[in-house]
Amino acid sequence: MVYRVLANDGMHDEGLWLFEKYGFDVDTRKLKGDDLLSKIGDYHALLVRSATKVTKEIIEAGTAGEGRLDLVGRAGVGYDNVDVQAANENGVIVKFAPHGNTNATAELALNLMMCCARNTPQSYASLKGGVWEKKKFQGIELSGKTLGIIGCGRIGQRLSQLVQGFGMSVVGYDGDLDLVKSRFPDSLINYFSRHEVLNGSDFISIHTGGKKTIIEGEDFRLINPNAILINASRGGNIDEAALYNALKEGGIRAAGLDSYVGEPKEEGALITESMQKLASLENVVLTSHLGASTEEAQEKTSLEMAKVVMDYFLEGDFTNAVNVRETVEGEGKETYSLFVHHEDSLGMFGKIASLLGKYSVNLRDNPSRQFFDPKTGSVSFDVKTVFLVHNPISPEILGELRKIVGVYRVGV
Repeated sequence: MVYRVLANDGMHDEGLWLFEKYGFDVDTRKLKGDDLLSKIGDYHALLVRSATKVTKEIIEAGTAGEGRLDLVGRAGVGYDNVDVQAANENGVIVKFAPHGNTNATAELALNLMMCCARNTPQSYASLKGGVWEKKKFQGIELSGKTLGIIGCGRIGQRLSQLVQGFGMSVVGYDGDLDLVKSRFPDSLINYFSRHEVLNGSDFISIHTGGKKTIIEGEDFRLINPNAILINASRGGNIDEAALYNALKEGGIRAAGLDSYVGEPKEEGALITESMQKLASLENVVLTSHLGASTEEAQEKTSLEMAKVVMDYFLEGDFTNAVNVRETVEGEGKETYSLFVHHEDSLGMFGKIASLLGKYSVNLRDNPSRQFFDPKTGSVSFDVKTVFLVHNPISPEILGELRKIVGVYRVGV
């Protein structure tokens, strides 16, 4: 079986190499409009970055009739450009590759902090214009200051590590603090309420993702007027109109922005009116969504994306899935394990599953492995299968299983 993949927004050579190594057929053409709708059903997987919007129309076209589309992959952290609800309705798995750009985005946030603190882009622009100016670009140091991180996941945690060399104190707020603490037990961040982080920080960096507005108009009353605000997350995380007013009226010292509401998707396109207003201010540093735009990040993300796609098609692995749980345990339903040593022959799984169905036992998963001799490498014709079910296995069921020809041993 050859699986066909459409990498509609392109892909780094490392990821393409990995796909090729395992026999996947990858198409890197950029398909748009009716062309994409007419051909998407020929592919098992659609991979995108931020440029392609995977709409309900595209997903339905890919799954209609004999359509093959079974997976949508988003190379990066967010998946706002994928209609996850439509994917659920049509049985399509959505996966992402969030780890590859962690360091790149954290470094860019740090870069924006430093540029805002020392006015380096403004000084550069002045010199490029032929004018020597010094007094107006006096800045502040990072050393001894407090960095407040809103959203303390992978990128926020990495940024907290990067600023240690500057002697900064790091505080943070996250809406799911219990999860953050479980994932990052050795964090360098001191956690406080959202109000305390906004009020007590010299620099505030947002790393929440999603479409929710994190900093609104009233929040600028909480923020220290000498604070510098950084957004290398999503444009919608900050109310741009309120930010413009705060910057213009001295509500905050400066802002460094890498993401914007309605930002252009095409290279060379004109920026929005809101972006133009922000660009007109002298206390703003703007970059064109460069968070993941490093050679290293593109390479790591492409490899991660290729791996999670291949693991799904070749092994039935759900790692990095965003619309199903990665494991049965993650679904929160109680499961029971049934251990079966049986012959590795055609129809064995069907016989066992049929018997379980007869007793109304809901089968959830059945990982299975073949026995082999670790010294010689010779393979046995026996396998051990663990059937994960939602019902307790009674002695009666165990007795019936033992009667199946080819079943050697069962247990719970």
